[in-house]
Amino acid sequence: MAEKVRVLFVCLGNICRSPMAEFICKDLLEKRGMAQEYFVSSAALSDEEAGNPVYPPARAELARHGISCEGKRARQMTAADYDRYDYILCMEAYQVRAAARVCGGDPRGKIARLSDFTARPHDIADPWYTRDFQTAFAEIEEGVRAFLDRE
Repeated sequence: MAEKVRVLFVCLGNICRSPMAEFICKDLLEKRGMAQEYFVSSAALSDEEAGNPVYPPARAELARHGISCEGKRARQMTAADYDRYDYILCMEAYQVRAAARVCGGDPRGKIARLSDFTARPHDIADPWYTRDFQTAFAEIEEGVRAFLDRE
């Protein structure tokens, strides 16, 4: 069997957007019969939420779509993630720069903004602040679909 494609979704705290992306991606891969071809995870740039579960409104939005994120705990991204993952997909442009700093650069071009795979690249707003988890879900799902359809 071929090596799995390894994808890490990144946001600030790993309790809203990046875990939503992780579990939306896993759900889509399962539905497409491609789950065995990928390893998908998520992480935070900050350590402030490390060990915490997915934020309840984000968990509820996933559940509204029949997606479970049970057992997920926030963790902080490390420099070692650069070698572990093929793609490091961030929610905002500043996070792309911050992830590159964590990794000591991006010589292999692995770090990108998730929505850059879509027809309308943009920052995906943090629903922790906007309180709009439906829009966050829709924009993340659009980005994940575009990423998976890239080939």
